[in-house]
Amino acid sequence: MHLSNVPSRGKTPHWHQGKRALAFALIGVAATMPFALLLRSQIAVHNQGYLPFSDAPIRYQSDDVDDPVARLQRRIDAGLAHLEWTEKGGYLQSVLRQLHVPVSSQTLVFSKTSFQYKKISPSTPRALYFNDDVYVGFVNNGRVLELVSFDSMKGAIFYLLDVNKQEHPVFQRAELDCTQCHIATATRGVPGVLLRSVYTTPTGMQSPYTAAEVTGQDTPLRERWGGWYVTGTHGSQRHMGNVLVTDQDQPETLNVEAGANVTSLEGRFNASPYLTSQSDIVAHLVLGHQTQMHNLITLTNYQTRIAQYRAKQTTAGGSASPPDSPDFHKTAEDTLRYLLFTNEAPLTDPVKGTSTFAQDFAALGPFDRRGRSLRQFDLKTRIFRYPCSYLIYSEDWDALPAPAKGYLYHRLHQVLTGADTSPDFAHLSASARRAILEILLDTKPDLPAEWHQSHSQQLHAQLELGRKQSALATN
Repeated sequence: MHLSNVPSRGKTPHWHQGKRALAFALIGVAATMPFALLLRSQIAVHNQGYLPFSDAPIRYQSDDVDDPVARLQRRIDAGLAHLEWTEKGGYLQSVLRQLHVPVSSQTLVFSKTSFQYKKISPSTPRALYFNDDVYVGFVNNGRVLELVSFDSMKGAIFYLLDVNKQEHPVFQRAELDCTQCHIATATRGVPGVLLRSVYTTPTGMQSPYTAAEVTGQDTPLRERWGGWYVTGTHGSQRHMGNVLVTDQDQPETLNVEAGANVTSLEGRFNASPYLTSQSDIVAHLVLGHQTQMHNLITLTNYQTRIAQYRAKQTTAGGSASPPDSPDFHKTAEDTLRYLLFTNEAPLTDPVKGTSTFAQDFAALGPFDRRGRSLRQFDLKTRIFRYPCSYLIYSEDWDALPAPAKGYLYHRLHQVLTGADTSPDFAHLSASARRAILEILLDTKPDLPAEWHQSHSQQLHAQLELGRKQSALATN
């Protein structure tokens, strides 16, 4: 499928939703019948056919990966880690512990959006768990765990793990058909992750001739979570979660009232095979931000490295000069705006989850000297109290090539100090800018010198002003 065939704004026509390319709601491999048959004898297929970015400088298919799952496999091979098998979920609980993925991050999707689609339905949803770098998918009575793990230089790496008890469990890298959905417009053209909201029938299939919405932090809630269970309260706001298409003649007329403010999924499916019965709305909101933030960081990395590589090729015997193309700057600007939650869909009523996810997530920090963190939630008018993405602490961000990271830090500093007051950043109050600036100065050790110099100058100016005001008061 050509990338140009993917509609704008994430709208996916029905012809892309059949067995040839079932929309992968977050992680997994797009379903094809040959692959489903192949799975009877083989768990994963590696290096199958052509993949984008296989050549230098990205070399996506190479084995030199250093993502969390690859590191765990190396620890297992060295006898430094062990996966424990249980009747409930096979290796799921052990994998989550080893990768530091909280059970409270569980979200449940009941649309048939995985290559294990035959096992997924509203009565047997797929469970998804995540942290900053890893996504884990579990299908009840499925054959494999599905994982996406982010390598700081390559982006999303796809793995499968046989759930059956084995003497030597192995995470197998999977590429066959993953890239149909995971290197596409919906992932910004790089190996990445995505969320889709679909009109779902009682069988779990997408209703014919309906559109699918690729969702992010800027998607209105009313267009989110079709095909997902969502637990939590959200006032008068409405979304597409928890409900099914009941009228095939008018599939887009959903009874959204029936899915609103659901705090228990009891009676909708048998929750005993799952680690929890929750599908927390706060976890859903964080996912809506995190997936596209991951993709933008990867895109910025790729574009910068490709520009450097081409510059080196065209400069006889010389080193690459910093990329200065409009494409690089546009991507960096898009990343900056997403980082600072520009165009975030507002919350019009307070939101509250049903699990410990909000507390677990906020506790991760890091915290500045005043106890503030970019992970602290607002959940009244927006997701976070301080709207700057916590993924600025990720390995992916830290691995950005110097020209890109330097450009982003300079632009971020301009916004936070008030030097850039353009409309795109009008949602950031002066107090919010100052708080984010102070949090980053305390918690991000790789900030450029201009951040520390300007902050020292501001503190000096404030001290001088205080002295003058004190002297005037004394006189």
